[in-house]
Amino acid sequence: MAGLIENGQAIDAREAGLHRELSARQISMIALGGAIGTGLFLGSAVSVKLAGPGVILSYAAASLIALALMWALAEMTLVHPVAGSFGVFAEIYLHPWAGFAIRYAYWLATSVAIGGEVIAISIYCRYWFPGVPAWMMMLLFSVLILAVNAASVGNFGTLEYWFALIKVVTIFAFLVLGAALLFGIGFQPLGTKNYTAFGGFLPHGWTGVVLGVAIAIFSYIGIETVAVAAGEASDPQVAVPRATRATFGRLALFYIGGIAVLVGVMPWTQAGLTESPFVRVFDSVRIPHAAALMNFVVLTAALSSMNSNLYLTSRMIFSLSRGGYAPRFLGRLNTRGVPLAALLVSSVGMVIAILVELKFQESAFVYTLGASFFGGLFGWFIIFLTHLAFRRKLAQEGRALPVRFAPRSAWTSMAGLLAILGALISTWWIPGMKITIYSGLPWLGIITLCYFLWARGSKEKRGEGKHAQGIRDG
Repeated sequence: MAGLIENGQAIDAREAGLHRELSARQISMIALGGAIGTGLFLGSAVSVKLAGPGVILSYAAASLIALALMWALAEMTLVHPVAGSFGVFAEIYLHPWAGFAIRYAYWLATSVAIGGEVIAISIYCRYWFPGVPAWMMMLLFSVLILAVNAASVGNFGTLEYWFALIKVVTIFAFLVLGAALLFGIGFQPLGTKNYTAFGGFLPHGWTGVVLGVAIAIFSYIGIETVAVAAGEASDPQVAVPRATRATFGRLALFYIGGIAVLVGVMPWTQAGLTESPFVRVFDSVRIPHAAALMNFVVLTAALSSMNSNLYLTSRMIFSLSRGGYAPRFLGRLNTRGVPLAALLVSSVGMVIAILVELKFQESAFVYTLGASFFGGLFGWFIIFLTHLAFRRKLAQEGRALPVRFAPRSAWTSMAGLLAILGALISTWWIPGMKITIYSGLPWLGIITLCYFLWARGSKEKRGEGKHAQGIRDG
């Protein structure tokens, strides 16, 4: 097994050069910034439509899957704290194809997801500027986020920390306000009527709850940023465990609690994609400027998620370049330690979003959500699969984990594999989400073909090199 260890160390070393400037609290907030975005503030409307008040169970189930994923990632990240993260883990413990495929699939999916965030931003901006074309707002904020990411990673971490803090404080305020509305503290009590008044707690039965899990999982996608940011953490051995525990605890409270309050305060039949359902709730309480304030917050949330995801995608393509899987210029760092070329290439989702918005205005958000979803699900599937191989290798080598999160048998990763596969299949029955399979499977096929062409070319180059060396030796 020495070869495996040496190979892992070589792969870790090739990503050197990034500046380690991120603290534990920044990494925790960056992960929150990546996960708390339009998936909760706008995408939740889709899951509420599918499951009704039963969406609370959908988000609870998704939180357990997310917990298993964070356990798996934390264990592997403590052994290999690199920017390539789960792509590097898959390359070491599964196969180079797995590392190649997960990074490219995830890179494209997250790039498209960034486009979804930009579309959401244009929707939020209609609240104040209904007459301004959506593409203009999208272009403005795209340039802004690109400029932020082009600064040093320390500046990025500081901004993302405050972005995420705004979301944390606001969701906490939303939970307090929702509880006051439900229990009648300062307001006429709403009670629990909205949980059963419109077709019961499960208006679409358990089928709706199961379908809602898929969209709930999409809301949690972004927590992987904890592992990616470890490649630029000042002290990964301290930052990763602390960020893992803090991130999941806050996400579970905010997602499950936020959704529970949402469907309790607002009839689930009113959820839609013309505005954030969270803004609709604040608008209903008749507090002066409350809705405008909430709209500003969900706008900030989208910017934060967009900012965090652009960071994530740029590090993915940087890692691919350093591994020889992408053009060499994408692995170069500027004087501030930022992979600027990788950053610019990763902004492709913003361009796609503007084009989609011009063509499919009313359904643009759902299309981008569906198109990006496959890469996220595929990424989680490979992470769980890698963790099982990682545990098996460590057991064979007799090595102990720095910190153990998952159970000794890692059955949680096996359960996660089955859950992700079920979520992918379920997208076929979610309105507007068939594009997940339509776009995802062909993209995976293209990635696989590219990998084997690359592998064949690399093998031929190595063969030519050995032949030339033999001639020189002769």
